[in-house]
Amino acid sequence: MSPRRILEIIGAVELTTLVLMLGNIVTVHQPQVSQVLGPVHGLAYTATVIAAVLVMGGRHRTWLLALIPGIGGLLAARAASPVRQGTERDRWH
Repeated sequence: MSPRRILEIIGAVELTTLVLMLGNIVTVHQPQVSQVLGPVHGLAYTATVIAAVLVMGGRHRTWLLALIPGIGGLLAARAASPVRQGTERDRWH
């Protein structure tokens, strides 16, 4: 499995846990749900930042994006993708 794919998975877990935590707060506000999701989200957030640092490949933008709570992991995974060669824009400029 590629490092970018791992970053995508961790980012999706981070976003999912954040949405579930916010949904719990807005609706039923069960403390037990917060007690479980809080640490899971914190771990996913930390793992996202660490994975982004390991995958960044010299691009600081990748791990800086990972610092954004919720969607940062997915943005970092997108930024970590290799630069495509020969795109339409490159041909004309």
